[in-house]
Parts: sequence; C-alpha cells; structure tokens
Amino acid sequence: MISTSALQVRFGDTTALHPLDLDLSAGRIYGLLGRNGAGKTTLLSALAGFRKPSGGTATLAGLPIFENLRATSRICLIRDDGVPGDPTDSLRDILAMAAILRPGFDTRYAAELMDRFALPRKRTLRTLSRGQRSAFGIVVGLASRADLTMFDEAHLGMDAPGRQLFHDELLRDYVAHPRTVILSTHLIEEQSPLFEQVLILHEGRLLLRADVDELRSRGVSVTGPHAVVDDFVFGLTVLAQRQLGPTKEVTVFGDLDDERRSLAGRYGLQLGPVALQDLFIHLTGGAA
Repeated sequence: MISTSALQVRFGDTTALHPLDLDLSAGRIYGLLGRNGAGKTTLLSALAGFRKPSGGTATLAGLPIFENLRATSRICLIRDDGVPGDPTDSLRDILAMAAILRPGFDTRYAAELMDRFALPRKRTLRTLSRGQRSAFGIVVGLASRADLTMFDEAHLGMDAPGRQLFHDELLRDYVAHPRTVILSTHLIEEQSPLFEQVLILHEGRLLLRADVDELRSRGVSVTGPHAVVDDFVFGLTVLAQRQLGPTKEVTVFGDLDDERRSLAGRYGLQLGPVALQDLFIHLTGGAA
C-alpha cells in the first residue's frame, strides 16, 4: 500500500503539489496523467524519497519513505533522462550498483533485457544515445523488481519497436512478479492498455481518479444525420463535433442511460467509444 496524507511540496512561494491524500493498493498498474507542470514529476519524486515533502507524509506499507532505507530500497523511479550515474561509468558497473541498492534486483533478467534492447555492457553512460539511455533506464526499472516501480516518461527518445518491447516486457514481468507500477506519460493512447486505474493531476491537485473502463464509459461518440444528432445531444456535455456533408459525429461526456441508448437505436444513431486521450483533454482543458 502506498499512502500519502496531506502530502505537499512547495518551491519557495510556488506550491507544486497541494495537500494530497491518496491510497494506492498494491499490485496494480496506475497511469499518472497531467499536462506539463501539473505536478506529476514532483509527486513521483516525493514517493521515491528523492524530495522532502514540505508538509504531510508519504509511506510504503506503513513505513515513512523520506530518508528511510527500509522503504527506499523497495522503490525504483526511472526518470525521463534514464538512470542517474557518473557519465564515465560502464553500464555493467551501473547494473552492479543497482543490484547492491535493491535486494530484489534480478541480475539474470537484467542481462536478458540488455540483449533484447541491444545495449552493450562495456559502453559508458555518456556514449549512449537518448533512446539507448531510456532503454537502459527501463532495464534497471524492470529488473529492480521493486515493490513500487515508477516510470516518469521513461520512453522518451525510443522508437516505436523499442516502446512496444517495453510495454510487452512490463506486462509479462508484472504478471509473473506482481508489484505496484506507476506510469507517467503523455503517450496516453499508446500506454493506456497497460493501465488499470488512472490518476489525473491538474495544477498540483488530484483532479480525477477512476478505473480505466469506468472512465472510458463516461464518453460516447454519436454519429448520424446532423439534425437528429443535434437533437439527441441537446443538454449533454459536448466534447467535440465534426460534420461531413449530412453526417455529423459528436463526442459527449457523461453516462447514457438505457432509455437514451434505446432512443439512439430507434433513430438510427450509432454510438461508439471515446479515446481516453480525448477525455483527458476535455477534463484538463475544462479545468484550465
């Protein structure tokens, strides 16, 4: 269980994270979403013990996280710039250090991932490309097998096959070795199939928390003759609309009851799902 109680982070006069109460059950994959400056990295840094809270607490299984080796040894945060370390260190040495710092680190699995991502062990950190550095961070994060594993835009610089390999490996290893995973990303549609629950931060506050299926059910696309569609969506929250000739598609936010769905059928309207990214844009844009 990851818990925060009135967790707050300030930088001078700026409040990056307003008091936050949050309980995250163990053994789930969470998607952490938010616009730039929403407080995602600040929250993850506090959960990893990298940043001292300005107020409140963050705990892992009841253990205070900040400056507590018993907790931080069970946590791994991979940031968007990959694994920190001396630029002159070889990847082999960094892996050896990671194995010392985290008792659950799987050296054999790390070696397997190094081969799958085609990363040369003798290379130094500073000689890696941006994509290779990101891939190496993912290797360390997955092989850590930490109770709380967090990836903060860890895929930056990676090409599509590399990102797909990351998704496949994360899911496969998560099933074999369950732990709590938090993914912070702007590639919402690409990574959303991994999410079990979504957390949306906006301006340092928790705007929404919901299971992915529940959140998706709140959005519906309505397609049909433009006049009929306009009548059908009257009074509903419209996210977007587009028209091609006599046909119109409108995206609405909110649950449609059985009566309204039956009405759509009688008028020949087509109802479809809405992308999670579209819902996110509406929620954070509206809040802004």
